[in-house]
Order: sequence, then structure tokens, then C-alpha cells
Amino acid sequence: MGKTALNFSECSLELLDDMFALDEIFESSALDAWLNQSMEISGFEKKTLEGLRKQLNINVKHWNEFELSYHFIAPIFATIDFSSSKQYSLFVERAFGGMVGDVEMRGKPDGMIASGFRKPKQPFFCFHEYKKSFEQKGDPAGQCLAAMLVAQEMNEHQHAIYGCYVVGADWYFMLLQGREYVMSTAYVATRDDIFDIFRILKVLKQIIIGMLP
Repeated sequence: MGKTALNFSECSLELLDDMFALDEIFESSALDAWLNQSMEISGFEKKTLEGLRKQLNINVKHWNEFELSYHFIAPIFATIDFSSSKQYSLFVERAFGGMVGDVEMRGKPDGMIASGFRKPKQPFFCFHEYKKSFEQKGDPAGQCLAAMLVAQEMNEHQHAIYGCYVVGADWYFMLLQGREYVMSTAYVATRDDIFDIFRILKVLKQIIIGMLP
């Protein structure tokens, strides 16, 4: 298989496809079920999202990736509240790794939702963020998928692994089952898509709660 150690930052979809015999598919009932499930958004949440969207429209062209994360992405996750339970939490820039086949893979995803309190144990959702497509270095989809592959091994292939990567205002949701993965088209957060993004993440919270022991 060639290289026996790989950092997430080195990964591209092409590399992972070849190394692990992965297959990108373009239709998935499991992804559709996640993305299309209904979930109520409260008046407070809508007002919060409208304020965040206004800030994004004004600043997305010049924010660096840390500013994008701090001013826009983090408030969305905080509003949904993934971190008020000792059973699971949103962890940021935490190193993790494992064996995928004969390859040792590791890195620091920008975020992951995992079981655990003080440190992540089993990751269910991996998140990767870039500032803008024309400043992109590497392959954000490949880096997110690499983390998802390790998460899959840590969960012993018992259920689907969820993911998302963000490039500027564009959000792409991912799902990995077995050796097949699928990615959504872009949800553009400067438009009304922001409400879909928020709804999808709220649905994810319920999915993760259902996967906890």
C-alpha cells in the first residue's frame, strides 16, 4: 500500500480513493434522511441566524479562517449547544488518530463531535474549515474524509460517520458508510440556506444522542 503513515493534512479524495478502495457515490438515502429531516427553529434562533448572516455578508471576503470560525461558525455550534452534557461534546483542534487498514493516520480536525467529557473518545462527526476557495491549500473534503475514516475504525463500523467542510460561505455535508462516501451540494450561508445549515446540525445532535451507549 506504500506509505504507512499519513497526516490528515496530506489527504485528498483521490489519494484516499486509491489507498483504501473508496467509492464516491452521488445518491444516498441516508444522507437525504439527514439533510431533509424537519426540525423546529425557534424565534430566538432565527433572530440569531439573521444577525450572523448579516455579519457574514459584510465580512466573508476579508475574514481570515480564525475570524470566520470565531465570529460565525462557533456561534452556530454554540447556539445548538453540543457541549452541555458529559456524555458528548464539540472538541476543537484535538489530535486523534488510528489505523485504517495498514496505514496509521492522524491529525487535528478543526472540530469533531465525540463521546467523552474532558477528552474525545468516539468521534461521530468531523468538521473542517477553510477561509475561501481561492486561498485553499490542500483538499478540505479529503482532509475531512480522512478524519471520518479514523472515526469509522474507532466506532468499529457500527454506524455511519458524519462530516462537514466549509469553504468561505459554502457548507458541504458528508456521510461515510463502509467504503462508500457521499457529499452534498453547497449550502450557501449568506443566503436563506443558513436556516437549512442550522436545521441540519440540530438534526445531527439528535442523531448523535441516538448513537450514544
